[in-house]
Amino acid sequence: MSKILIKNAVILPMTGRENLIEKGEIAIQDGKILHSGPTGSLTQDWQADETIDATGQLAMPGFINCHTHAAMTLLRSYADDLPLMEWLSEKIWPIEDQLTGEDVYWGTMLSIAEMIKSGTTTFLDMYFFMDQVAKAVEDSGIRAVLSRGLIGFNPNAETALIESRELVEQYNGKADGRLSVVLGPHAPYTCPPDFLRKVVALADELGVGIHIHVAETKTEVEGIAKDYGKTPTQHLNELGLLDGRRVIAAHCVHMTQEDLEIFQTKQVGVAHNPESNMKLASGIAPVPKMLELGISVGLGTDGASSNNNLDMLQEMRSAALLHKVNTGDPTVLPAHQAVELATVNGARVLGLEQEVGVLKEGYKADLILIDLEQPHLYPRHDVVANVVYAAQAADVRTVIINGQTVMKDRNLLTMDEAKVLAEAQRCTEALLARSQNKK
Repeated sequence: MSKILIKNAVILPMTGRENLIEKGEIAIQDGKILHSGPTGSLTQDWQADETIDATGQLAMPGFINCHTHAAMTLLRSYADDLPLMEWLSEKIWPIEDQLTGEDVYWGTMLSIAEMIKSGTTTFLDMYFFMDQVAKAVEDSGIRAVLSRGLIGFNPNAETALIESRELVEQYNGKADGRLSVVLGPHAPYTCPPDFLRKVVALADELGVGIHIHVAETKTEVEGIAKDYGKTPTQHLNELGLLDGRRVIAAHCVHMTQEDLEIFQTKQVGVAHNPESNMKLASGIAPVPKMLELGISVGLGTDGASSNNNLDMLQEMRSAALLHKVNTGDPTVLPAHQAVELATVNGARVLGLEQEVGVLKEGYKADLILIDLEQPHLYPRHDVVANVVYAAQAADVRTVIINGQTVMKDRNLLTMDEAKVLAEAQRCTEALLARSQNKK
């Protein structure tokens, strides 16, 4: 790996609210941050192989997308303006039955291109054909946590458990450490208790965490209450799913105070998806209460079929604005806290807090450069507020992941962008044709 020096940058290290460096330098060696500090603080005898002059740019940790279904980029704008269960059962699940591994590979590559170009350096994915997702991660240079989506009521549920085991055994820790794997039971309403117990046993055997949708809609909460006499959180807790392992719960919109206290006690991490929840009218997760209780909360975009983009800058802005209007308090979720959700908090939710999420010596070199020389980012009263409330995806100029430059001056370096777009379009047209023939 080459040694990279970034100089003359404004640095937002996310190591504390007062630690903004107005003019600084970052040294990268062996895929990690060797040094981050004010200009002139680097040992003089260290020589870089490549120097990036970041004058007029902000260096900060890359964004961490805590919940995606990456290959659903192929279904972007395919089914909009519908309630969640109708959207899933009548539109999404039927066409997903026609997906191939090739579709998932190119759909994932499309999503990775979009994520890198908007500053995301790590994502958590739940889908299927996950060997193809892993291949896309390896080919593109991004960092990812993968989970094979598991639906306990499906005829192939046992096969999916076997595939989950194989995914862990083949890919956990691979791609120069950029890949990690957890188990992915879809939700309490799609996975009966006996199946969830099998998931828990497998997670314990393999020593991995669990990623699951929790309390996304009122319909889900009502159904679980009818079937088991509990909330989804209480149901999962009674099954032992929240004990003794990392659990990443997506959505968590309809939560009681007891539910929140269970999450607090069990140290469950939450992937908050404000734009998807708004679009599907699922509701508003009680994120301010979660944060008050010390629950780790990160941001996710969900899939591009329910968002409809993977832009974490937009997600930060939406989160900050949504909770202000919902609580009637403009001080709720201030800009710096919104950035924490997208970086250091997201790392904590995924169990990567000792590796990424901050610009600090010894951490993985996952960082982005944002062009501050834009009309919508002037004047610079508050750089952090500008990032949350004014910055756009196109302002991300350079992306470095694991010490490798994967985008420079808006040009993707690890993939042929034109080919990715063409292959994704080809796969989508073939998918639609198969779906129509099925009818």
